[in-house]
Amino acid sequence: MKLLLSGRALTAGAVAVATLVTGGSAAGAATAPAPAHPAGAAAAAAPDIPIANVKAHLSQLQSIATANGGNRAHGRAGYQASLNYVKAKLDAAGFTTRVQQFTASGRTGYNLIADWPGGDANQVVMAGSHLDSVTSGPGINDNGSGSSAVLETALAVARSDYRPTKHLRFAWWGAEELGLVGSRYYVNSLGSAERAKISGYLNFDMIGSPNPGYFVYDDDPTIEKTFKDYYAGLGIPTEIETEGDGRSDHAPFKSAGVPVGGLFSGADYRKTSAQAAKWGGTVGQPFDRCYHSSCDTTANINDTALDRNSDAIAYAVWELSQ
Repeated sequence: MKLLLSGRALTAGAVAVATLVTGGSAAGAATAPAPAHPAGAAAAAAPDIPIANVKAHLSQLQSIATANGGNRAHGRAGYQASLNYVKAKLDAAGFTTRVQQFTASGRTGYNLIADWPGGDANQVVMAGSHLDSVTSGPGINDNGSGSSAVLETALAVARSDYRPTKHLRFAWWGAEELGLVGSRYYVNSLGSAERAKISGYLNFDMIGSPNPGYFVYDDDPTIEKTFKDYYAGLGIPTEIETEGDGRSDHAPFKSAGVPVGGLFSGADYRKTSAQAAKWGGTVGQPFDRCYHSSCDTTANINDTALDRNSDAIAYAVWELSQ
């Protein structure tokens, strides 16, 4: 998640689309209640997302950062290696991938877009996360957590050979930490007709915070209810997400009129006593004490939050696409 800096203006230079050359399971959260569907409809159930698989992706992103100056930031070798890792997994699973190139702060950046073949191309459900870190650390919670969970959800689509009614698209954004540059570039690259085909964009930025909360975006009522229903089925109370308003990659979509939603486990705001009573954890401490710091490593993840949120992503993708 990008820092909120008042008065800061950032622009992305338009560059043509380009293509890059790409170089165990644990029990998940409890099953949420089955949603209501029209009579006679056979709804596919979302799979459990194996937390071990999500953590394996995080370990790979940590190794990439360690080998590339300690970060995976925009315009640095660690970012391109991260993108190549994700792209290779998706290509092998049967997705149609493309890499979109842009310029920010004098460096070349990249978005990765992956489409699952089939579904109604006039009704697109997107799930995305930013893949870049800040320069000061490896960015494992911010935002390796969202990136890895979205990746594993996409791979679960392929493993199950899921055939939704709507078309599924997944995205990993570049240069979010410089002001949502990659996602804004993508949204601006779409004509109004293409933007109108996106029935929902789901954003996942920081979902494994070590002192976690369970926050749901309140931007679109249908998407919000989908996530709230999931957590109600687990008996876990949620709160409306306010810390990240306008600070992550849903913002350009929302500004363009696309319905948006998402999940968040907290950044540098401090947990209140009321929140600790609901969720456990440490009162008065930040949700993520390593936010934008060198200690945002694989040790900076709460496995329970990561597991629950990863399963919630799959639940929403399945529920909103059929």
